Amino acid sequence: MPIDPDVAVGAELPGRELSWDSNDVLLYHLAVGAGELSYAYEEQLCGVLPTFATVATTLRDTDPPAVKMPGVDVDLARVVHGRQEIELHRPIPVSGQCTARARVAAVYDKGSAAVVVTETTTELFTSRISIFVKGEGGFGGDRGPSTRVPVPEREPDAEVLSPTDPRQALWYRLLGDRNPLHVDPVFAARAGFPRPILHGLCTYGMVLKSVVGEEPDRVAGYQARFAGVVFPGETLRTRIWREDGRIVLRATVADRDDAPALSDAVVTLR
Repeated sequence: MPIDPDVAVGAELPGRELSWDSNDVLLYHLAVGAGELSYAYEEQLCGVLPTFATVATTLRDTDPPAVKMPGVDVDLARVVHGRQEIELHRPIPVSGQCTARARVAAVYDKGSAAVVVTETTTELFTSRISIFVKGEGGFGGDRGPSTRVPVPEREPDAEVLSPTDPRQALWYRLLGDRNPLHVDPVFAARAGFPRPILHGLCTYGMVLKSVVGEEPDRVAGYQARFAGVVFPGETLRTRIWREDGRIVLRATVADRDDAPALSDAVVTLR
């Protein structure tokens, strides 16, 4: 049985000592399209994009990720990133170090698939990753809570277009996500895609940057569901609704009749 919820849920995962410096931060900013001097020049940095938290644990990794943990052992080609959430306990410094502790927080039964939620906690942030494992549902488990974030019933307050580069996945993978889905056409075809797709977390970072401008330290939290794929070279359209203390988002692919990219997305502010 590739997934055994009784074994998986609550299992502790290996901890890691994390460290980074300005080179890592600048590379991350460039990889998510933040090429302005306020993000790409160490003498003028307005801060660190909070989504750097999603790569802080993989910066030195050079092997493809393995979906293997207590009670979980599945083929990488059957896995997609379903949802991402980060909480910022305080702004991430340009250089620093911290200890990461991780666990399997939940396993949900979506019928045709299972969702495995892992949680990583550090002094600076908490990150929750939900992976969608095709073909592993139907075991009679809890479907999990609703994570829907409906957009307001009015026109958006702003709209931002963010072009991606055809080479963007090649840059982003240098941050430690060496999943061949994002570079290898043969692997992408085996996973059911016509060509390699952009990392969902790259889209996630680009969208946040389009929203916060040069005030990254105002972000207290950010969550989103990966509602569709983005191919390198396409343009993201982010619609923004501002509410008291938070920003509700929806990101689509402008080139493909606004096919969904991110949904159920919200940024909470300090």
